[in-house]
Amino acid sequence: MTSPGVAGEAAIAVTRERGLPATRRFGADQAFALGLRLASLFVLGAVVLLILETWSGARPALHAYGLPFLGGTAWDPVAEKFGALPYIVGTLVTSAIALLLAVPFGVGAAVFLAEIAPPRPASVVSFMIELLASIPSIVYGLWGVFVLAPVLRSGLEPWLIHHLGFLPLFQGFPFGLGVLPAGLVLAVMVVPTVTSVSREILLALPDTLRGAALALGATRAEAIGVTLDAARPGILGAVILALGRALGETMAVTMVIGNSNRLSWSLLAPGATMASVIANEFTEAVGKMHLAALFEVALVLFGVTLLVNAVARLIVRAATGGRRDVAGAA
Repeated sequence: MTSPGVAGEAAIAVTRERGLPATRRFGADQAFALGLRLASLFVLGAVVLLILETWSGARPALHAYGLPFLGGTAWDPVAEKFGALPYIVGTLVTSAIALLLAVPFGVGAAVFLAEIAPPRPASVVSFMIELLASIPSIVYGLWGVFVLAPVLRSGLEPWLIHHLGFLPLFQGFPFGLGVLPAGLVLAVMVVPTVTSVSREILLALPDTLRGAALALGATRAEAIGVTLDAARPGILGAVILALGRALGETMAVTMVIGNSNRLSWSLLAPGATMASVIANEFTEAVGKMHLAALFEVALVLFGVTLLVNAVARLIVRAATGGRRDVAGAA
């Protein structure tokens, strides 16, 4: 029997004979690692430049209004009084509505396509779902204005006012355009992200995981629960991606939210988000303070996005025990 040392020396000799010196391989590895570092630094540099440019444009508003800008509710370009609270609330509420509706439907569809549906129909349906993610946001906005808004105005919103009007969330008039329609449109837009990513995560799990659960006497539903627990880090990552899409969406939300700068706790009332107010007023801002206030809104949106992503990552770490692998083998 050949000893391990002799086998290793023989392998090294064969490698040298084939013209693959270790120094050359080491140099290629170094070049590859350097390229990855440069790509990472390029992304980091782009983010830093974006922050610096936004900060430079928002500097007059930062000096004039300071932290009270975050809690102010007035938005009067003529009197140069600005406050971002209605837009912050609108952004968070519409994103929350989108996730509350999209995550159950998206994860449920992913489980059905990956675990229950036959492979061929599942691949066709998955392709159609992924195709939804490529539709431009303005198309979703047009659908919200011409299809969703009339249905809400004549059906759902009057029912909510009649049966749940005692709650502040459902008081007002059935406009058809407002915070609730914006959240519904965002939910439709982020469902493909949750579904497609979650399905790929479930398909990436080893079949031995399902087989082991079934061999131990688990039912089909219990085996699916085991795979969902193993895929939890990836599914939570899909939810984070969907949240980032919802926070920064502009055109579709602008078309259906009503674009009101009033702070209202009713989901049926018109509202606005930070992205929508920038899209509506940036080209028409002629005053220095008005333009600086819009830059500050963009800076706040950037900060909210970073904060929400950081909190989401902490939630993922707490929910998964710090593991980063999909199947939880580590």
